Parts: sequence; structure tokens; C-alpha cells
Amino acid sequence: MPKAVFPALHNWMEHYISYGETDGMGVLYNAEYLHLFERGRSKFCRDQGIGYAEIEKRGVILPIRQAHCRYRSPARYDDKIMLCTGISTWNRASLTFVYEMYNEDRTKLLAEGSTEHACVSPEGKPFRIPEWLIKLFT
Repeated sequence: MPKAVFPALHNWMEHYISYGETDGMGVLYNAEYLHLFERGRSKFCRDQGIGYAEIEKRGVILPIRQAHCRYRSPARYDDKIMLCTGISTWNRASLTFVYEMYNEDRTKLLAEGSTEHACVSPEGKPFRIPEWLIKLFT
């Protein structure tokens, strides 16, 4: 289960670590964690009824302003991992996704992280997060 304080609305994604995601030691390469966070984010959006492509079609772009990952225990080639994703913070023109990555039976925390996203127009101008998006994701 997620750690004590995690958003009530969250989802789980299972993933098997592929050979191409590992380094020379057979351990999940550090940059791949951010890629998995992205996949978890995309699944979170779809699970709430909207794909990220549709969000962009509606004029909302959510570029990452900041990313954080704390590695706790290695994931290795062919391990089945479970990634939990939710939104922890809503600000006027930004939001923060949080992630926790576990082993297959969710007993060991492998990594935790967050990505902060600005809400901008297709032209790159920041604006208030639309109410429809907040309602969809809360």
C-alpha cells in the first residue's frame, strides 16, 4: 500500500523491467524511473477518463517544471514492479504528481518521487488550471 500520506485518488500500474531499461549491472537505469513516472501519469489520466492527448487538444499543456526521484532499493531485469501515482498538490497554475514504486507484492518501497507541472497554453503562457481538469482529477 502507499505510504501513510498519499492522495485518496490514485492508481496502480504494473510493469516488468525490460533488459533495455537496465544498466550494465542489470539494475533499472536511473533515468528510466522518470520514464516510468510518465507512464504512470498517462495511466492516471486515462483512468480518470481522459488521455493526455485530449487534455492538450483542449488547450492545456502540462510541462514538467521540476522532477525528483529518491532511489531506495534497486529494481532489476525482469522484476515486476508496481507504481502508484496520484496528485498531491494543486496550485493556481501548477500541480504536483507523486509516485511510489514497489516490488511485486507491494511490501518493499523501491523509489519515490514527484513531478511538478505548470499549466500553460499551447503558446507557453501560464494560466489558471481549468475547473474541468480539477474536477476530473479530484
